[in-house]
Amino acid sequence: MISQNEKVINQTKAWLEKVVIGLNFCPFAKPIFEQGKVHFQVSDAQSLEYCLEDLAAEALRLEQDSELETTLLIYENSLQDFENFLDVVDIANDFMEEKGYEGVYQLASFHPDYCFADSDEDDPANYTNRSPYPMLHLIREASIERALASYKNPENIPETNIKLARELGLEKMQSLLKDTLT
Repeated sequence: MISQNEKVINQTKAWLEKVVIGLNFCPFAKPIFEQGKVHFQVSDAQSLEYCLEDLAAEALRLEQDSELETTLLIYENSLQDFENFLDVVDIANDFMEEKGYEGVYQLASFHPDYCFADSDEDDPANYTNRSPYPMLHLIREASIERALASYKNPENIPETNIKLARELGLEKMQSLLKDTLT
């Protein structure tokens, strides 16, 4: 029998494979994932302080393990409210800057209820950033720079993703996300 953390990680991996890689939302994810250079960490933090401690621990993990390119910090039981999550993301970005990680790591955020500013909640485009659980994605800036250098027109990636999600439609996007939880 697998533990709850293993279940959460398996669901997150399924989301990464079916949605992020499967729909090519991040054209750089597949090789990193297939090479085992993504770390998945489930956090049981219930306070802002512990959320930030876990984030600092993941930054330290990346510092100490040069084989890892990125880490997904998954908040299974906290940060469920999207507005509160966004507040934590802002604080986490400030925290990373205070710790001297600006230019070293970049934070991306994903949430089950992700909704872009000025977007309708049911806009399929929101699913480009919707995930099974709230999570912070800590990425090496150097890795991003290398990937972008070999990719034609990387500035078009978000627009391409939004277009694809809208073409697939709300029902399909909901189904893909739901399928990762089974």
